[in-house]
Amino acid sequence: MTVLTPLDEPALARLLEAAVAGADPLEVMPPVEDPPGWTAARREAFLAFHRGRSLDPATAVERTWVVDVDGEAVGAARLERRGDAVEAGIWLRRDVRGRGIGTQVTALLLAEAQRSGAARFVASTTAGNHGARSLLGGIGAALTADGDEVVADLPLS
Repeated sequence: MTVLTPLDEPALARLLEAAVAGADPLEVMPPVEDPPGWTAARREAFLAFHRGRSLDPATAVERTWVVDVDGEAVGAARLERRGDAVEAGIWLRRDVRGRGIGTQVTALLLAEAQRSGAARFVASTTAGNHGARSLLGGIGAALTADGDEVVADLPLS
């Protein structure tokens, strides 16, 4: 069963474990000047990034959840308000990709977006991310390519 667990400090620790276990740092956080891999500095930056964007009331700009599958953290999902829209973001550990979890998480995020009163659901991916493009097109989002970036826009009713 796939559920979204709201981010808090204990959930953040589980999210870091999931990232280290199955994601490249550049897939899940802004770049950090440090040797490649999950260095101590990069782990601290990951924690600081999420605390600043989601947990600190003075700086929070998005709602973030841990994606849990059968009680195990396998990734993150987020919604960030952008005018009348909410921008969605999802990342999953490499070992769980391609199992339909992204589709389940997208449905959960769409329900959250509708409850929030947003008029549109938007997301972006890369031209080479065929899974994300297929998922976003499959929910009825209009896809627009600009170079390597593909933006999805879905009106909510």
